[in-house]
Formats: sequence, structure tokens, C-alpha cells
Amino acid sequence: MKEVKRILTLDHVEYGVLVNALNQMRNGLIRQKRSTDAVDDLLLKTIDAPTEKTGKRKERGHAR
Repeated sequence: MKEVKRILTLDHVEYGVLVNALNQMRNGLIRQKRSTDAVDDLLLKTIDAPTEKTGKRKERGHAR
């Protein structure tokens, strides 16, 4: 079966909310003495996700 990838576009506030929510879930699992493997993987994937700069490149007004 082909792996389906999903791409999320988040601003810095949404990114912070996502990381915080995953971390709180992880802490709850630790308190319950349950496995955190899946949340750990997702948290690391979120933190290590590449960023893409938005906006237009500055065009130079003169030719060389």
C-alpha cells in the first residue's frame, strides 16, 4: 500500500500550540506509566519538520 503524506502549513502560533499539546499528552502518558513511543515520534517529527519561507524574493532593480 502506498504511503500517504500530509502537509500542514502552520504559523508560529499554531506550531507552538501543536508542540505544546503533544508535549502535554506525552507528560500525561508518563504520569500514567504508559508508552510514549508514538507521541515521541510525532513530537520529534514536528520539531524537525523543514520550514519553508513564504513571501516573494526581492527582485533586484538593476542588471549587472
